[in-house]
Amino acid sequence: MKLACSFTPAVATVSRFLSTLALVSCVSLACPMPLHAEEGLGAPTPDSLGLDGGSAAAPAGADDSQGIVAIVNDKIISKYDLDQRVHLVMVTSGIPNSPEMVSRIQRQVLRSLIDERLELQEAVHLDLKVDEKEIDQQLAQIAARANMTPKEIEDYLKENGIARDTLVSQLYADIAWNKVIEQQFAPLISVGADEVDEALKQMTEQADQPRYQLSEILLTFDNPEQETEVMSGAQRLVDQMRQGAPFASVARQFSQSASSANGGDIGWEHASQMPGDVAPIVEKMTIGGISDPIKTLNGVYIIQLRNKQTGLGPDPLQDRWTLAHVLLPLTPDAPQAMVARRVGEAQKLMADFKSCDTLGDQVKQYVGAVAQAPRAVVFGQLDQRLRESLAGAKPGAMLKPIRSQQGIEMIAVCGYQADAGGAPSRDQIENNIFSQRLDMMARRHLRDLRRDAVVDIR
Repeated sequence: MKLACSFTPAVATVSRFLSTLALVSCVSLACPMPLHAEEGLGAPTPDSLGLDGGSAAAPAGADDSQGIVAIVNDKIISKYDLDQRVHLVMVTSGIPNSPEMVSRIQRQVLRSLIDERLELQEAVHLDLKVDEKEIDQQLAQIAARANMTPKEIEDYLKENGIARDTLVSQLYADIAWNKVIEQQFAPLISVGADEVDEALKQMTEQADQPRYQLSEILLTFDNPEQETEVMSGAQRLVDQMRQGAPFASVARQFSQSASSANGGDIGWEHASQMPGDVAPIVEKMTIGGISDPIKTLNGVYIIQLRNKQTGLGPDPLQDRWTLAHVLLPLTPDAPQAMVARRVGEAQKLMADFKSCDTLGDQVKQYVGAVAQAPRAVVFGQLDQRLRESLAGAKPGAMLKPIRSQQGIEMIAVCGYQADAGGAPSRDQIENNIFSQRLDMMARRHLRDLRRDAVVDIR
């Protein structure tokens, strides 16, 4: 299947954590706010996180959590590491945080932690380092896109019982692994003009055939024993998503494809572009449906069919919206009377709103209110809840206010430009081919590391 992104350091983990913050504010992905560099959380070292020499230290009073659950080439993963990561996954994926569900996903989360240890050990072997600036940059990006400061992120994690190092260690591992892949494999890939020509020719020939807008989750396995385990885990994820867990959030946390960085989004595909075992199932699916686990040579796929059309018509996910973000600040524990006053101000702001040109002056009458300059965004890059809120909206409208940890937040619709449709550009096709090959090489390399490793699961 073609991939919708190229490898960028830490992009997958940034997306995973952004899905957490989207639960706080469904408008946050479109509305960055200013940051102060001095508020960065700082970068760990492999030793401080337990990524090189062993497990990270549990907080005081948590001695019982330090039992060993796995040893990966003499490096341990503690029960504390596993419990913290499971908690982070539950918070970010939308899966209900019940003892039963924790028990069900622990095995898959442990497998992810084992892979991270292998990836980090490979980075150490190649003398590839992650410096403080890279960690701070990714944390700042998370904070900016979520309309929070790095300190607020730390507080959010703490409020949910998650140690800061649980997120930072995931960032560290993703950055390190991407450096491995970029150094070892990216220089080996060359996409020729004839390959791009062939892809364009195939698209033209299939212009009158149905194409499908898909999202994917890929779970890989290395042997028959793992195959059974992965199939069972995949079915549990399907059950949770059919009960309401967001597909994109689950994909960001569990999928082992590069598309996980985009919430599993792989865009539009014809049946001929899909793995042979996947295409017949997709062709029978209804829009919005989620497939049962599909076993292929590459692993186990879970597919969501988001849309279907014939021809190379416009892609709504490529529509461009110009939006402006408004914040009426409130503390999370603000008295009800103050909340009610802010709600009244938001309602008046909505009633009086005419144009984004005058929005800045309009909010000045409300103490502490902030209106950002309008910003162009691509519809497909927005959080799912914001996409749903924009359905039917027109320029000059203001979306319904929501209450977040920052206060009352609103989105003004300043402009809209529909996608014109047509075939993708040569650069887009080349990037897709490159990304597909790089992802395949990354998965093969990780498979080889697993095969050669000594892993003791307790």
